[in-house]
Amino acid sequence: MLPLRSALLAAAALAGALGLNPVARAQFTEPSTWGVGLGVSVKRQAYTGIGNSTTVIPVLSYETRWVRFAGPVLDLKLPTSGQLALGLRVRYAFEDGYEQGDAPVLAGMAERKAGLWLGATALWRSDIADLSAEWLADASGQSDGRRLRLMAERSFRQGAFQLVPRLALHWHDRKSVDYYYGVRAGEATLGRARYEGRSAINTELGLRTSYAITASQGLYLDLSATHLGSAIQDSPLVDRSAERAVRLGYLYRF
Repeated sequence: MLPLRSALLAAAALAGALGLNPVARAQFTEPSTWGVGLGVSVKRQAYTGIGNSTTVIPVLSYETRWVRFAGPVLDLKLPTSGQLALGLRVRYAFEDGYEQGDAPVLAGMAERKAGLWLGATALWRSDIADLSAEWLADASGQSDGRRLRLMAERSFRQGAFQLVPRLALHWHDRKSVDYYYGVRAGEATLGRARYEGRSAINTELGLRTSYAITASQGLYLDLSATHLGSAIQDSPLVDRSAERAVRLGYLYRF
């Protein structure tokens, strides 16, 4: 990948790893807060032979009472009702797509580009767990797909340490899977059969840990493993059943 694109990929991933995930994090924060930090992201996509992507990048977040910016996500917060918080979302999916030179299996494939996704979010907080949903549609016209994420997470605190395990289901419709994992007729070869994608559900298990150095400074580690749906595993471009990621960072909140 190009260096600039690699940095943007890591920035997108680290937004969630550093506790800036707009769905999973607090919807009821005080207005006008922002933070800066530095992080490292290591991730390997499912494409055959693509290798690990390791990048060191800066992290920036900003939030007011009605607007939140974190990594690739911009949220417009809607008025809350009790423990339910709703919002409108713009997400730029940096981690999607590829170029021919990213891996040998992609040689001769047309470039698949990242998309700009628009939609809505909901967060329900309870004593047992935080439940969230994100519904997005590709507004950039790359895949014209739809996506839905349902997530549950629970926070455990012990002194300065915090553990937040999570379970998430990621539904990708047929158009989304076909665009990023399909093989068109003109791209098929003897070793790469034509493939038309189907809808898929990916299952993610993750654990975010944090340590509060001071009231405004923190260290963060995020581990995740995502089991891919059969429609993605069946693609001739893919040779593994799961994607894994490790993210480590430092954040200073003002």
